[in-house]
Amino acid sequence: MSDFAKFIRNVPDFPEPGISFKDITPLLGNGAVFYAAVEVFANYYKYKVVDVIVGIESRGFIFASAVAHRLGVGFVPVRKKGKLPYDTYQVTYELEYGNDTLTIHQDAFPKGSRVLICDDLLATGGTLDATVELVEKLDAEIVGIALLIELTELNGREKLEDLDIFSLIKY
Repeated sequence: MSDFAKFIRNVPDFPEPGISFKDITPLLGNGAVFYAAVEVFANYYKYKVVDVIVGIESRGFIFASAVAHRLGVGFVPVRKKGKLPYDTYQVTYELEYGNDTLTIHQDAFPKGSRVLICDDLLATGGTLDATVELVEKLDAEIVGIALLIELTELNGREKLEDLDIFSLIKY
């Protein structure tokens, strides 16, 4: 399986006019294709030392937890402000239409951990850049960033210079 893009549904004008939403639910709903995507991620990172995988709310949780399970490592959620129950670090970042805040538990993993960040989509890079900042607050080393989809024309990769970014689908 190499053409994961044919399992992504484009939804025009969602969540607002002019946006073409990349719906991943057809891929997730096909067991063989979802399994294949997780296997591609796991095979790419199996020879790298990864201690924990960070997944970004909410669709990033799906792939991050599956890849963490496959690699036999822990999973750590990065969530929106007010969703984590313990002491957190937080980073506020700009969106196309305002600001948002992401958080991570202050004791999510030990200092020096080797972290793989996993999300469903890279667009402008704001969410991933904020997540990188959170992981760095915990004095961890970022092994890479694993993505299902990368929207290359939005140049989000530029905010994440010097990081190993692996995308299964590029538009």
